[in-house]
Amino acid sequence: MAQPKYQEIAKAILHLIDIGHYQVDSKLPTHRTLAEDYNTTAITIAKAYKLLAEQGHIESFVGRGSFVKKATSLKAVIQSQFDDSEWNFSILQPCYANHLTELYQQIESCSNQPSSPSLFGYTEDTGSIKHKESGMLWMQKFGLQVRSPEHILLTNGAQHALSTLIENYSKPGDRIAVEALTYPGILSIIKTLGRHAVGVDMDEQGMKPEHLKAVCIEEKPSLVIALPSHQNPTTVTMPLARRKAIAEVIQQHPVWLIEDDIYNFLNDEPIAPITNLIPEKSFYISSLSKAISPGLRCGYMKVPQTQISALASYIRTMLWLASPLPFEIADRMIRSGLAFELANQQKQIAKQRQTLANEILPGVISQSTSSYHIWLTLPQKWQTDEFTTTAKERGMLVSDGQFFTANKTSTQAIRLSLMAIADDTYFEEGLRALRDLINSR
Repeated sequence: MAQPKYQEIAKAILHLIDIGHYQVDSKLPTHRTLAEDYNTTAITIAKAYKLLAEQGHIESFVGRGSFVKKATSLKAVIQSQFDDSEWNFSILQPCYANHLTELYQQIESCSNQPSSPSLFGYTEDTGSIKHKESGMLWMQKFGLQVRSPEHILLTNGAQHALSTLIENYSKPGDRIAVEALTYPGILSIIKTLGRHAVGVDMDEQGMKPEHLKAVCIEEKPSLVIALPSHQNPTTVTMPLARRKAIAEVIQQHPVWLIEDDIYNFLNDEPIAPITNLIPEKSFYISSLSKAISPGLRCGYMKVPQTQISALASYIRTMLWLASPLPFEIADRMIRSGLAFELANQQKQIAKQRQTLANEILPGVISQSTSSYHIWLTLPQKWQTDEFTTTAKERGMLVSDGQFFTANKTSTQAIRLSLMAIADDTYFEEGLRALRDLINSR
């Protein structure tokens, strides 16, 4: 079925915004002018503008007209839209090929089998103990030491866990130590809550303990946030010795650790989390978003014994509890072993695509053979923002490396997701199109 005319026009205008034809803060043409350009009515253009305003791309003022809005950094770097005419190398998610069939079957099975009435009502303590147990099983499988499901809190994904911890264990104006190159979602939370990110230098083993120590002394951060496995964006996985060194620094200073370990299922063998070494000073986050589905919004947070009550009360106050229905689906998948099978399938796909990307693309920096993404250095002839825009014009969505820098330092790299494109042939065509663009100058 064809799209309504106003939606087609809105898409065309958005494309012109993306490629820079309409600049940020510039005034868009009047309804009458565009109506003539698109051979339609002013009412249709008004509907297109209204749609773009609702989506946050433009803003309109009575008597002044409509203006292009600046995209948020998170939206600019992670583009979740899927269009058959585009290669989405932007968003990190599981590769949905046969994976979707299994998910549909699990949802159908859950809906057809009688379940506890508690799934449809309020429960105490931020969720069912059964769902906390399955979360504990998931995290134990990948190396976390946890004695009781009472130490597990359920959240609406890892992002919710991060925002909850940052809001509870820091205050506006506080410094928060993060890896010098890190996930923009973390930087966005820190900025939105009025905190300040301080980048810690990295090497081929991840966050450098000596610089973290200096930051703890000089900046006195309230929190340290680390992604120890398949770090986003660098793909680095901390070896055990580096994790021990980071734990020693945390132990020596009045600071909490948030260990965001959502990619640990991609490790060839489980590596002991930093949290195992300092359980009384660390919060450990895992989720099913990358291994199974971001749509389930199943996040698991292991917290120190002394902090369980306060955090449970906060979650209950803010949203009462994460929805039990997705956790019921997750529970069945984890206990049957299917969740681990699906996670392993994703790891194998990632390995195949890492190999292919390293063969086709120049300038790849990847410490891993199984990460969902690569960190690609562009030739000096390209600026990252210019490359990103040009790639967009040619139907390729990539993530500008500038959005990953905690200290706003310049970078000559972009991040490429290897998993969002489901079809293998189309994925390889996209890699070759990227290579041709890189070499086009």
